[in-house]
Amino acid sequence: MSTIPLSDSKFSLDVSGVAGFFGGDEAVSAMATVHVYQGRKWLGWYNSPGSYLIAKRYGQLANSRFWDGLFPGVNTDPATLFELDGWKGPKFKGVESGSNIPETGHLASLMVKECQMKQGIDVPGRKTQPVGVTIVDLHYVPDGTVAPRQLTKYTSVFAFIPMSVSFGTCIACALFRDWYSFSMILLGIVASGISCFVIGSGKFTFSHPIPAPGAPRGDGLLITDNNAIVLLGEEGAVNSITRGRFSLNFGSEPEYRNIGICSLILTTQFIAQLLLIPQAALFGQIMFITSLAVSWAYNSWLSSLDKAEIQRRLLLDVVLKRPLMTKYMLGTRTTMAVFVLLALNPSDPAKVLDDLLPNDTKVWKRWKSIILSKLQDGEKMHFQSADWDYGSFNGNESTLLKTLLGDAQAAYDGYSDHQKLH
Repeated sequence: MSTIPLSDSKFSLDVSGVAGFFGGDEAVSAMATVHVYQGRKWLGWYNSPGSYLIAKRYGQLANSRFWDGLFPGVNTDPATLFELDGWKGPKFKGVESGSNIPETGHLASLMVKECQMKQGIDVPGRKTQPVGVTIVDLHYVPDGTVAPRQLTKYTSVFAFIPMSVSFGTCIACALFRDWYSFSMILLGIVASGISCFVIGSGKFTFSHPIPAPGAPRGDGLLITDNNAIVLLGEEGAVNSITRGRFSLNFGSEPEYRNIGICSLILTTQFIAQLLLIPQAALFGQIMFITSLAVSWAYNSWLSSLDKAEIQRRLLLDVVLKRPLMTKYMLGTRTTMAVFVLLALNPSDPAKVLDDLLPNDTKVWKRWKSIILSKLQDGEKMHFQSADWDYGSFNGNESTLLKTLLGDAQAAYDGYSDHQKLH
């Protein structure tokens, strides 16, 4: 047998103390992708760093006195722990169903983010505080519970890099009979692989309430500070966003005993590394660090992937079958309000208009009465001097009314162009 390289060196790398912590945040974040990428749960067989932090984080899922003693902390829902749930969305107002949800959830927040990132079509008109309006045509109603098809991506190909390095360094240590390093790298591979498989075995589902037979359409509005999202579709399609959720279901619920066992294995790995890596030869320590470094680089790349973008693609492309989304940029909130009214075409436009623009001065009341009259009669929103030269108004009030009517006309022309495109 060949002499082990660097066997005469007096130098020692004491990496055992950091192996359980180094790269822990990246490893935890990388684990969150295991449920959304196809085959990802089978590809965790590499010596991943951060074993103690992973165990501490996911051990909190295990729910019993024994596991709570080993991994103290607040027991949480798996979907929240893996960042598939827990975000707060904006208020939703249903114009036909009467739904009024003061605070929507995670999926509505994803929809808002998607709309904020879209490039809007500029609507000509007065500019003060630009507001985006996105019209979302939800043409597909998903089943009450759906297991979304996992995404396919080149993560599977890249996973073979840390796996190859980990197995290669493990074999190199065995060839030179450095059994301490060999056993620690092998333990890291097994602990990471089992944990990835067990955690990835959770069933990722989407669910939403099934509306009652004969329920009215779900058309409604999500409002944020500088964006309005018009949701058009059946109640079952709209509540997929406003009341739907992603969840993770494990066969070991509610105790999650298998996840607790994985966390215990990872903790054992951390303790074993503390004791045995200092006993290894310098060559074996270098092999150990090499496997950790390559695995850390892979975990860092996985954690850098935009998880919100991944979830948006699952929601919009997989669950809702790519709804038609068109965004417009309007120059004022007045223009936005009229544009939204035209898009929603509600049975009670006065109520919607008051919700959007609660202003109740005499100029605003006159403006609202003109707009509502045009809507109810199905007339074009093109105005003449007789509309703003109101007898009881002074010059400033007439000027303001003329300006507001100009905003309404800009909204009408912009929506007319939208109808021509669709």
